[in-house]
Amino acid sequence: MSAKLGEILVRENLVTPQQLREALDYQRTSGGRLGSNLVKLGMISDDVITAVLSRQYGVPSINLDLFHIEDEVIKLISQEVALKYMVLPVSRNGSTLTLAMADPTNVFAMDDIKFMTGFNVEPVIASEASIQMSVGKYYGGSNQIDIFDAAIALETEKAAAALKSGKNGKNGHSKNGSKASASLKANISADDIDVSLGNFDFEVHEGEDFEVVEENEEIDLATLARASEDAPVVRLVNILMVDSLKRGASDIHVEPYEKDFRIRFRIDGVLYDVMHPPMKIRDPLISRLKIMSKLDISEKRLPQDGRIKIKVRIDDRSRELDFRVSTLPTLFGEKVVLRLLDKEKLMLDMSKLGFEEESLEKFQRNIANPYGMVLVTGPTGSGKTNTLYSALQTLNTPETNIMTAEDPVEFNLQGINQVQMKEQIGLNFAAALRSFLRQDPNIILVGEIRDFETAEIAIKAALTGHLVLSTLHTNDAPSTVSRLVNMGIEPFLVATSVNIIQAQRLIRRICAGCKEEAHYPPEALVEVGFSAEEAGSLKMYKGTGCDICLNTGFKGRVGLYETMEIDDELRELIIIGASSIELRKKAIEGGMITLRGSGLAKLRQGITTVEEVVKETVL
Repeated sequence: MSAKLGEILVRENLVTPQQLREALDYQRTSGGRLGSNLVKLGMISDDVITAVLSRQYGVPSINLDLFHIEDEVIKLISQEVALKYMVLPVSRNGSTLTLAMADPTNVFAMDDIKFMTGFNVEPVIASEASIQMSVGKYYGGSNQIDIFDAAIALETEKAAAALKSGKNGKNGHSKNGSKASASLKANISADDIDVSLGNFDFEVHEGEDFEVVEENEEIDLATLARASEDAPVVRLVNILMVDSLKRGASDIHVEPYEKDFRIRFRIDGVLYDVMHPPMKIRDPLISRLKIMSKLDISEKRLPQDGRIKIKVRIDDRSRELDFRVSTLPTLFGEKVVLRLLDKEKLMLDMSKLGFEEESLEKFQRNIANPYGMVLVTGPTGSGKTNTLYSALQTLNTPETNIMTAEDPVEFNLQGINQVQMKEQIGLNFAAALRSFLRQDPNIILVGEIRDFETAEIAIKAALTGHLVLSTLHTNDAPSTVSRLVNMGIEPFLVATSVNIIQAQRLIRRICAGCKEEAHYPPEALVEVGFSAEEAGSLKMYKGTGCDICLNTGFKGRVGLYETMEIDDELRELIIIGASSIELRKKAIEGGMITLRGSGLAKLRQGITTVEEVVKETVL
């Protein structure tokens, strides 16, 4: 073993031939292993020896300083046996015991421990010095614990420095170079890393601001240890999750490229670069997310969907958060997107969503009908789910049976029967709807109308005494009618079943902390949609950027709503096959506020900027 290790070290220019000879001479007089002697003589570090041995024997390495081992596991092996064989039990998963060993070729040690414990032994490599220190810590007194705490602090500083260098080095610069992105990066600090040590592997100390606790997770440490620098990866995942909550992010994007690895947060609908971690942690980090989501880490060819539940402690208050996880195979690895489902951000008070007074009155009047269809349309991320949940919350009474078919179920609502779609076993929207009609429902929510079959059953339900709420992906309210007809639904069925169609968008609010007046030429405001008289006297605003909004000038979002109530005149036009342009014209004559009109109302109130309204709406 020694000669082979020495040859590898010399071949890889990790030590010189002269240093190897000196170490071998020292070994002959003092005994011990060659690797340990090289470390004692200061010729090489423990980490390098461990990495070389890991490659040499094909056994994963582990840094014991970064793990907390349960007392029940430690008790499986006596201190005498641990020192005799220079081993330490790390974890037990079922009938397998993960054993840290300085010499993973010592089959006698593995056989003895297998016989003593009754468990199968799975070896991982650790340095002799770290095993000795850990034996002192777990089998000894408080002095060793102090040393262990110091080692944690040192490792934390190293991890913080590594993160900072990853963010500020050649791979760490934000592509857009924005102040907002820089501010986001700066806020992932050593303090965050230090606290996150308590999230999964260590006890949380009193006085910390938050704590992340995984629920219902059993992880084999030996499997995790196969990935290089496992503990820093666990810590980085925890930091990303907690930091996304702090920054108010709705999504975390983990994106692998050929020579880059990028992580971005979506905040108020806009993606910002957060960091570019080293390429070597790409696969371990993605595997960690998949393990937490209960996904198959061996399946990298197909998309997968999962969920992560965590608890976050902020200001002595525990909050439960859900992350919806989606993986997608790309050219250079799997892209992972985590959607943060924070119950506290779910706004169930319809009066605070951003409705204009007339639009809100129309919407409330139509969801109060005993039957018919209410359709909410818009692109992904436009707040459709929030609007429908708000409507359900308004309608949710002990006298009402509410059934929902969703894909996925984003939030659990008390008193509402929610069904998760599972296409792989044939439970789709159409199948769920058929079953709902045999469950004596009053109100049915269909997550999305995607095909003719679902649309047909939903419309029949609306025509037979049920209130049906659903969503479609269309650009505006009038074009929804054309979309249903193109799916194969007869125009007269659309006209008689649909009560109201509401299109919506989300735009960013100006940050209240840095809001100031902005000057636009009257001609530009007329071009946006204001009258010439109004354009001359209007005051517009913008955000200059501050710490509160991470220098973006925006904080939070508000909805734009186009609410088209289907009255008798519109029904006649739908039956004769009128175009969406004709429907739009008639609806505006009847008092419909368009998406652009809703945006102009927000501008008059000083809630948003001209650029935001122009970006999301058309005249």
